[in-house]
Amino acid sequence: MSSLPPVSFVPTPIGNLGDITLRSLEALKDCDVIFAEDTRTARSLLNALDIKKPVESYHKDNEVQASARVVHSVNSGNKVCVISEAGTPCVSDPGNTLSSVLVKENIKFQALPGATAFVPAIMLSGFDISDFFFHGFLPNKTGEKIKAAEALTHYNTVIAFYESPHRIKDTLKTLLDIFPAPLFCCRELTKMYESSYFISSVEDIEQITEKGEFVIVVNNRKNEIREELSDCAETAKKLVKAGYGAKDAVNILKALGYKRNEAYSAVNDIIES
Repeated sequence: MSSLPPVSFVPTPIGNLGDITLRSLEALKDCDVIFAEDTRTARSLLNALDIKKPVESYHKDNEVQASARVVHSVNSGNKVCVISEAGTPCVSDPGNTLSSVLVKENIKFQALPGATAFVPAIMLSGFDISDFFFHGFLPNKTGEKIKAAEALTHYNTVIAFYESPHRIKDTLKTLLDIFPAPLFCCRELTKMYESSYFISSVEDIEQITEKGEFVIVVNNRKNEIREELSDCAETAKKLVKAGYGAKDAVNILKALGYKRNEAYSAVNDIIES
């Protein structure tokens, strides 16, 4: 008889089916019903894994009602698995409401480790990830997005964001104005068209294909090199005096770690004076 708890939060592959874990397979095969963020995606996954289980809906718009159905199912003697469309439930996906309810109802559950997009993304960035901050999605509206991003500038570390394809370019432009370049961006992790970009300019942003899911990583760590630099205005003066044009001077300043808007302001002040 299986010793698995009544409820299992099960991570599913973010692209490559080979990333499914043995424990995830065990939980999916052993359960009586699966609650899924997207039932069509879930059935496609289960078919590929040759698992036949009933699937019910659990998404951000019905979390309260669906959590009650999970509790009812458990109280009826069923074992339940909860999955998101891809990746790990509760990590920028539905599931937090249910985990809170299960704790209050004293119902045992397990959270299995497995696929999640931001972990490989921060590794691929090459930034120092001895510590990091995961934020997830920024607000949709531009003003709220800027305010939320600026509030993160006091974190002296690497910060990871999720973004959707139709907002990726606007979000990158916002972050480029706030955080030091380069930004790191990857799309479609583990999939056939996985790609990654280092973003230092608006021109770099325009090269991105607006398809798939994205992870953005910014390096907001104030390292020793940056602290030893003279202020941006002084460095800009030296570059202009050496004969560099405005665009080249700005690019050099950004490469040295200055924020894009700081670099533009410093160069423009010199040119206009």
